[in-house]
Amino acid sequence: MLKKHYLAAIIGASLFAVAPVWAAKTLSVCTEASPEGFDIAQYDSAVTQDAAGETLYERLVEFKRGATSVEPGLAEKWSISKDGMTYTFNLRKGVKFHTTEYFKPTRNFNADDVVFSFLRMVDKNHPWYKQAANGFPYASSMEFPDLVKSVEKVDDYTVKITLARPESPFLADLAMGFASIMSAEYAAQLDKTGKQQDLNLKPVGTGPFVFKSYQKDAVVRYAANTEYWRGKAKIDNLVFAITPDPNVRQQRIKAGECQVALYPKPDQVEMLKADKNITVSSIAALYTGYIAPNVEKPFLKDKKFRQALAYAFDKKNYIKAIYGGYAKPAVTVLPPTMWSSTTEKLKERSMDVEKAKKLVKESGYDGSEIKLWARVGGLIDSKRAAEMMQADWAKIGVKVSVQQMEWGELLKRSGKGEHDITFLGWAGDNGDPDNFFTPNLSCDANKNGGNKSRWCNKEFDKVLADARLETDLKKRTKLYEKAQQIVYDEVPWIPTAHSLAFVAYRKNVSGFVQSPFMTNNFYSVDLK
Repeated sequence: MLKKHYLAAIIGASLFAVAPVWAAKTLSVCTEASPEGFDIAQYDSAVTQDAAGETLYERLVEFKRGATSVEPGLAEKWSISKDGMTYTFNLRKGVKFHTTEYFKPTRNFNADDVVFSFLRMVDKNHPWYKQAANGFPYASSMEFPDLVKSVEKVDDYTVKITLARPESPFLADLAMGFASIMSAEYAAQLDKTGKQQDLNLKPVGTGPFVFKSYQKDAVVRYAANTEYWRGKAKIDNLVFAITPDPNVRQQRIKAGECQVALYPKPDQVEMLKADKNITVSSIAALYTGYIAPNVEKPFLKDKKFRQALAYAFDKKNYIKAIYGGYAKPAVTVLPPTMWSSTTEKLKERSMDVEKAKKLVKESGYDGSEIKLWARVGGLIDSKRAAEMMQADWAKIGVKVSVQQMEWGELLKRSGKGEHDITFLGWAGDNGDPDNFFTPNLSCDANKNGGNKSRWCNKEFDKVLADARLETDLKKRTKLYEKAQQIVYDEVPWIPTAHSLAFVAYRKNVSGFVQSPFMTNNFYSVDLK
């Protein structure tokens, strides 16, 4: 621990000694993990969304700050056909792509960029489709290749997207990070030089900040986009200081090394609030913590064994110890603030050790060791949480070993199905229930690693498909209630908690607004 603190101090010194205070306004944010990359369409973590989607890129439509409603973005307006299958977007004029050391745009944003950005994700014959080393997990799991029939340039500032079927959450889907608009001109330049992977390493967007550099696992640097169409950000420079250890994040914000510290642990909140120089904000985010058993692994493929793990889970004690009262027990996939959540209807599985033992015996479990993965850092003390789960399951004769790993590695390896069981959490991206189900639990989500449970249920998929086709809210609600019942019975997830999300910031920071999606946008932030 001392060594880790020592290294953090060295990194901190190098981060913030870049320029004198009077030279520019530099906002330093202590983040909880490294971005997986900067081509946002290739990833689905909130960390990468912050580092790319909220800084570098924009979308046709955006979510209103701090809310789930959709507002104009790179499209000034749009129209939807009566059959719900054709979306026509009128694009904003005068929007400039970033000028960097590696790219000098010769034209403004236009329809060619929209067509390129979507076709590379949905058309398997597009030359850039295979350039994505990690694939397009969101586009794939949400069935965009089958859903999007065509993306057509009507003129330089009009694009028409035609769907193969009506899709109720489609407009909200387009406000998500994976639907960010890339520069077709930059892609063409990379094609000519054979450096296609630079789209992920040296990003170019239209967003409020311009990428400057990334020192792996240490720091990402940005400069304010002086040609941003909404107007330059109030700060001049943005620094993401990657600090996985929440204790170090706490130390650094108290010392003034960071002006913002993301996601302090619940047991740190009162201590931070007691500091007269720090403000702690919180939000009941659209978030569900959960445990994902890999149903392709021995014993875990047996529903009875998964049910036994759920019944052996002392959720009440877990919530108290890990969240300090800043969370509610999760009964179902959807948080209680999400419409159609069955939190009040489904009966919570109370801890029942004897019932769990009976189910374990019926499953044929032979005492083999099962590996439980937990991330380093994050919203909670993941190691302690995993050890509590390990102790609970030991009471029913299930042998578990705990392994911690860096967030990006955990996501990558669990996406390939290398795990037995892993701790995870999901923050909604668009305010629609489908966003919790389709990217995480559908059969299609198995193809790209989004479905960490490796679970596939055709009845469940049919319910989701019917819900996406349905426009009547009451009927959609009934379908999502049915989907939750299936997940409850089959246990591809063991939901743990719906927690508050905290962000700490220094008193000289103003204009920061938390998002229910647990993403962080610093365009409106100022330093006093």
